[in-house]
Amino acid sequence: MEFLENVMNNIVQVAILFFEFVGVIVIILSGLKGFYNYVRRVPDMKITLAQGLAVGLEFKLCSENLKTVIVRDWKEIVTVAGIIGLRAALTFLIHWEIKEEKNHS
Repeated sequence: MEFLENVMNNIVQVAILFFEFVGVIVIILSGLKGFYNYVRRVPDMKITLAQGLAVGLEFKLCSENLKTVIVRDWKEIVTVAGIIGLRAALTFLIHWEIKEEKNHS
């Protein structure tokens, strides 16, 4: 049983690193694309940037959800829950901003 727990822990750790990495890469690429569109004066630059940020944050939220599988202490659970709450709120606000921007266009 302990062997399976160690295997699961290792798989979850790798998945957490993978989703964190993908989220960071998506956010960086979205920022660069947003800057490029800003310099070129592309009209829907804000929507494109916000959509990229939302996707990046969703990957990062995925990694936080996986962290709940391996935390053992209540203090860690509260910390992870707070991070999940903040990232979920940011994602919600970005989606709301995208919707509002599309309505004004």
